[in-house]
Amino acid sequence: MEIARTLQDKQGVAVCLNALAVDARDRGDFSTARSLFEEALLLWKEVGDPAVVARSLSNLASVSKLQGDYLQACSLYEECLLIFRKLGDTTGIAWSLNYQGDVMRSQGDLAAARSLYQQSLSTFRELGDMWGMAASLADLGNLARDQHDYSAAEELYCESIKTFQQLGHKRGIARVLECFASLAAAREPTQALRLTGAAAAVRKLVGAPLTSAEQAKLEEAIEPARRALSATAGQMAWLEGWTMPIDIAVREALKTHSASA
Repeated sequence: MEIARTLQDKQGVAVCLNALAVDARDRGDFSTARSLFEEALLLWKEVGDPAVVARSLSNLASVSKLQGDYLQACSLYEECLLIFRKLGDTTGIAWSLNYQGDVMRSQGDLAAARSLYQQSLSTFRELGDMWGMAASLADLGNLARDQHDYSAAEELYCESIKTFQQLGHKRGIARVLECFASLAAAREPTQALRLTGAAAAVRKLVGAPLTSAEQAKLEEAIEPARRALSATAGQMAWLEGWTMPIDIAVREALKTHSASA
């Protein structure tokens, strides 16, 4: 960034600011992330690239969502959506809809969240965007889990993890393993902790740790499993998952679904 500033390269500075902001956001330093994203956004507006402005607005919205400022997050995502629609950027539209679904889910408006996720999934399917499809399927699965429709959640998680596996998208696989673990926490505590350990190992492998907020949510979700087992049994289950090859972990998650079905 220092080099880019010396060269008066606004685009280069904005790229560096964005990278630093993403790092700060993932570390849970939301105040720093917001400041850096805002600075990057101003530069992108000066550069005059509307597509990158929209993505920058989306990044800023993600911080607002994490800080619980849902009103601002919704406003920023709406602004993104308008820009993407003007540009005819269907992928950008799909992701904006999906992120708006996240905000609605966080606010407890599950009907609105479902509608937005389904619109997003439909658009990703039309595009043949498998990554986007897998992400939306996992989000719909989480929504079904929130509504205690566990059978539907399992079906959605299965389609999601199979798609991530087909893509070789390890971070996505880890995310859905955690979803399966959360679903199994109350009824299959050993399985839940094995899958949690497997997901942690994958995240370690690809260098994609959970943020502090994400880790707290996962711990809350699997708490029933920890309570159901002794400390020793729980630790052993987690370690078994930690040493499990990724394809075996996916197979175990799918096997659990087949058994319950």
